[in-house]
Amino acid sequence: MNSLCKRSFAAMLGMLFAYPVLAQTGADSVRRLDSPKVAQLDLMVVTASRTAQKRTEAPVAISTISARTINDTKATQLDQLLNKVSGVMMVDLGNEQHEMSIRQPMSTASVFLYLEDGIPIRTTGIYNHNALLEMNAAAIQQIEVIRGPASSLYGAEAIGGAVNVITQAPPAGPNGYLSIQGNNNGYKRADAQIGTTTGKWGLVASGYYADRHNGPIQYSDFHKTAATLRADYRASDKLSWSNSVTYVNYYSDMYGSLDSAHFAQHNYNTPYSFTYRKVEALRAKSQLNYQWAKGSETTVALMYRHNSIGQNPSYFISNSQSNPLVANGQVNVNAFKSWVAVAQHQQQLGWLGSKLIAGLSADISPSSYNANYIRIQRDAKGNYLGYTNTDSSLSNYSTGISNLASYLDYEMSPVKGLRLVAAARYDHFHYNFRNYLPSSASTGAPNTKNDFNRVTPKVGATYNYKGVGFYANYSQGYVPPQVTELYNGMKVPYLKPQTFFNYEAGGWLALWQNRVYADWSIYQLDGTNQIISVRQDDGTFINQNSGKTRHKGIEYGLTLRPNDEWTLRVSGTNSDHVFIVQYENNKNYSGNQMSAAPHFIGNAELTWKPKLIKNFRLGVEWQHLGSYWMDNANTKKYPGFDIVNFRSGYRLGHWEVWVNALNAFNKYYAALATKSTYGYSYNLGNPAEVTVGLSWHFFNSK
Repeated sequence: MNSLCKRSFAAMLGMLFAYPVLAQTGADSVRRLDSPKVAQLDLMVVTASRTAQKRTEAPVAISTISARTINDTKATQLDQLLNKVSGVMMVDLGNEQHEMSIRQPMSTASVFLYLEDGIPIRTTGIYNHNALLEMNAAAIQQIEVIRGPASSLYGAEAIGGAVNVITQAPPAGPNGYLSIQGNNNGYKRADAQIGTTTGKWGLVASGYYADRHNGPIQYSDFHKTAATLRADYRASDKLSWSNSVTYVNYYSDMYGSLDSAHFAQHNYNTPYSFTYRKVEALRAKSQLNYQWAKGSETTVALMYRHNSIGQNPSYFISNSQSNPLVANGQVNVNAFKSWVAVAQHQQQLGWLGSKLIAGLSADISPSSYNANYIRIQRDAKGNYLGYTNTDSSLSNYSTGISNLASYLDYEMSPVKGLRLVAAARYDHFHYNFRNYLPSSASTGAPNTKNDFNRVTPKVGATYNYKGVGFYANYSQGYVPPQVTELYNGMKVPYLKPQTFFNYEAGGWLALWQNRVYADWSIYQLDGTNQIISVRQDDGTFINQNSGKTRHKGIEYGLTLRPNDEWTLRVSGTNSDHVFIVQYENNKNYSGNQMSAAPHFIGNAELTWKPKLIKNFRLGVEWQHLGSYWMDNANTKKYPGFDIVNFRSGYRLGHWEVWVNALNAFNKYYAALATKSTYGYSYNLGNPAEVTVGLSWHFFNSK
């Protein structure tokens, strides 16, 4: 880490430690967070151990985006919230589509786990890098982010990190709001929420409709409907029952990326006028909690998922080598259903403050994939005019996916202030693949069955003394091959799982009645059997295990509250993502930096809430993304970008108004830039965007 530390020293002088943890929720807690006297180290998190615990007892890098931050940000998509967390860069690909970077390069790889109330929103084996667009933002109460592997509790894909969206519980009394907003880039949105508790029942309904039409980028329309209904029943002081249903319907034009000529000319035109992505997702969950005695609690949860993603993908379009007026493409649908059961018991043992958490889970998810060839018409200038459906099937298969798992987490405090944690999880994955087409390099593998088994451990410790604390942990992350990686275009389906080994240490401190708060982490994450796509001599691609990678970095930040009016939050990350051993197409990339892996990411925000103007707020935020290599050969760099956002809002009685100016200085930039054998590709960032919103709160005026 010496070279990394030297390279990042200058940045560390300006940004000392890591993003503050603000985990407390609920209306009263939200108001209390405005006070610098809040004891942040005593706030609770739930994702680190699947149960509520103090942050000081969790030996992981974990950050919480509070309800107050969510309310003040008025985000139109989740990257505007998650990018406030040190170590996180959620890449905006337009209309809530995204990639992610948490202790990994900016990537579509299946190394990030997305949870809703502690349960994955998608099944293992069918990862989608756009999965967070399947969330209902109107139902979010808070967000917890674990950086680093969490496979010991959550299983596969929890490698770079895990994002747990915690949904809004029913309010204690009648409450709700209606809001509308719109901006100069064609975006319009309406949100609504209403809920109450009466007797033993609590109900809350949340939803929103978003639409973009005639935006600055050609062919970038989209619309999304999201709705959640949650009903909680408190049978007694010991027994509670929670039920929720979430439905999301999403459609977006897939305008793709720009080539180097269009990007240099600031040309927002796209060659694609018919490509799209549409998603339909349904999740229904029922959970029982029973408290046998103090420190003894059992939870049983059942979930049903029904998910379908249909695409006419721009990235599958290829020009014909024999006819310049023709191109090739496909229309595909990837769908699955899931039946999920999770049972967990927590037991306080009364010896050295010991606690044992044990759990079992089962996820049965039959899935299907269909792709049909389409013939695309082009004009003499190379524009794509439209397409014709054919009866030619490119892929037609189903896969029965089952994941059976068990996990244990044991914690103890041998001396005051010291907490020791050990956890392990066993996963068994079974894939039952059935190809309805003759097996070939293009249609996929023959009928086959594959099994993957893994034990993933974690050990860690925390020590806290009068507001100053430290932690350390060793953990492993694990993910089996995805269905599309294992069977698409593979005559013989043989891939090894990807495995990662994580070593990290960190700490926190709170000074002067919490007016100064900081935390930090330093890590090294070693990966093996990375799955890559390798071009063959006949022009086709196959997936192969290749090489070793090393990811190391420092995550840090600082929060200052000199008085009750001003808050300054600064966060940053310095990291290296390197190929230790890597060969692609007979080229040796060992020792190279991984592509799309900036060395420095920074975010800072200054907020003013004057006492003289009650319920008024004004904030300015800076987002920095450093330079990075656009290809694994390290031949071309993208310089990165800096953007500035302004946010203001005022609430008077039942009414609230806000104005957000994102990318206020109209920086022209690419949210993601890559290079391949086919040329350069730039995913445009949004130009200056001014959003005006108005909300009416039904029952309270606080």
